[in-house]
Amino acid sequence: MQDYQHLGDGVYHLDSHYIQPGVASLYCIVQDGEVAIIETGTARSLPYVQKCLNDLGIAPQQVKYIMPTHVHLDHAGGAGVMMAAFPEAQLVIHPSGARHMIDPSKLIAATRAVYGEDVFNQIYGDIPPVDEARVIIGEHDSMVELNGRPLQIIDTPGHAYHHFCVVDETSRGIFSGDTFGLSYPNLLHNGQRVVLPTTTPTQFDPAALMKSIDLLMTFQPERMYLTHFNELPNPAALVDQYKSWVEKYVDLAERIKPQQKDLPLMIEQMGKMMADEFGFSALVIGSQLSMDIKLNCQGLIYWYQKHHD
Repeated sequence: MQDYQHLGDGVYHLDSHYIQPGVASLYCIVQDGEVAIIETGTARSLPYVQKCLNDLGIAPQQVKYIMPTHVHLDHAGGAGVMMAAFPEAQLVIHPSGARHMIDPSKLIAATRAVYGEDVFNQIYGDIPPVDEARVIIGEHDSMVELNGRPLQIIDTPGHAYHHFCVVDETSRGIFSGDTFGLSYPNLLHNGQRVVLPTTTPTQFDPAALMKSIDLLMTFQPERMYLTHFNELPNPAALVDQYKSWVEKYVDLAERIKPQQKDLPLMIEQMGKMMADEFGFSALVIGSQLSMDIKLNCQGLIYWYQKHHD
């Protein structure tokens, strides 16, 4: 079985194999022999990208852009090794994220503090710095071109302040990172995909996120290319459900008024909300969604304490 699939319009989906298959995506856009890689996964993801490009007959020198939507390491952890592997590529990165790619030491230290040295090495591998001379700052409403194919950068804070999305006019799609939430293809309710916010610590801003969602929808996208996970067709049919869950997350935090000690209660309550509304089983909540629920609850606690200081 291939680790990549062609979604149409020169867009290839790859599983980045972050932690385990089915968690995080990255994408290759191929336009007349030039390539843009959107999201990088981790250093462990590089062989999957190389295999895809090799199968397509594309040389490393043909990769023109590497474009993480933000610098969280499941999205940008592989940037350094990919820049080394693709010597002609330029890194397109949010203005507030560039310094963390040029000198990733703070990102590395913070992530090691969370996971510990052994787990960090197992999940993320090497995170070398990126040469500043090869960095393009992705300003809001700026454009890069892939053999004449415009890729528009849109600043979308809310999940993180250093987050942009990439609008691809050719496919009528948006590479949405975490701004349009997470949606695993196997999780359905009434025959439709379920879209849930991702409020990972420490920069969740619900008001900014709502504005960013509305901004994305002004482009009338026919699909979102999610990082978690894969292509999401017809986002207009799901945007109200998604926005309602941003509000539900905020309401949960406002109701519990959580401190750090309340994390288990937050996790329990968030899982119950999903089971009640979508009928998700205890197995789905306790295994497939457990990491997302925990990270979301940690982010909500941080947001609540900061918001109510």
